[in-house]
Amino acid sequence: MSLISPLARLQQMDSNTLSDALDFLDLPGATYGLRPLWDCPKVVGRASTVQLGRKTDAQPTVHLISPVIDTISSHDRVLVIAGGAEGISCWGDILANAARRKGIRGTVIDGLSRDIDGSADIGYPVYGRGVTMISARNRVVQLSSGQPVNMAGVTVTEDDYVLADRCGTVFIPAQHIDEVLILAEKIACRQDGMVAAVRSGRSVAEVMHDKQFEAIKQGEAQ
Repeated sequence: MSLISPLARLQQMDSNTLSDALDFLDLPGATYGLRPLWDCPKVVGRASTVQLGRKTDAQPTVHLISPVIDTISSHDRVLVIAGGAEGISCWGDILANAARRKGIRGTVIDGLSRDIDGSADIGYPVYGRGVTMISARNRVVQLSSGQPVNMAGVTVTEDDYVLADRCGTVFIPAQHIDEVLILAEKIACRQDGMVAAVRSGRSVAEVMHDKQFEAIKQGEAQ
């Protein structure tokens, strides 16, 4: 077993490699549509989940997500926010500043953000479906936190692993992190070799033959 922490190993990965590893293991986790909302860096961490929903009464409420931010005490957290409504924001620059101050690594929204320049200005990574100017106030409320949520068709549980980069967002179930990382590291090594082979003049048809990818799964040398 590796003595390097899962988060440190995950930091060396990208979403493409992790998606391939999940495919080989027949595990869900790779999503479509949750992309960087500014030119932000890769985010790696453990999920703190939040479920949002439509506001159905006129009673005032605590601002959504703010109670979750207030309770976070570790520096390995990524906010994973589900239930965003079409056209309505569920993130903004005030929340970004609060999250940055608490040492939260970034936010992934199955929804939209407003004030995205405010997040960019402080270097706070935000991933999601897009941006809007329309406030969540009196439209969207927080329903729960720390419970399983659905993110672009993938169920994400509190403390699952998260990686988000330019190609999208991947969620890895905590109970499978070791086997996913072991296979992802093999895939990364093999793919580096395949790139080197193509650059050296080897036929790309030969290098990218299906047997090469099956060899990654089996851990064989080709």
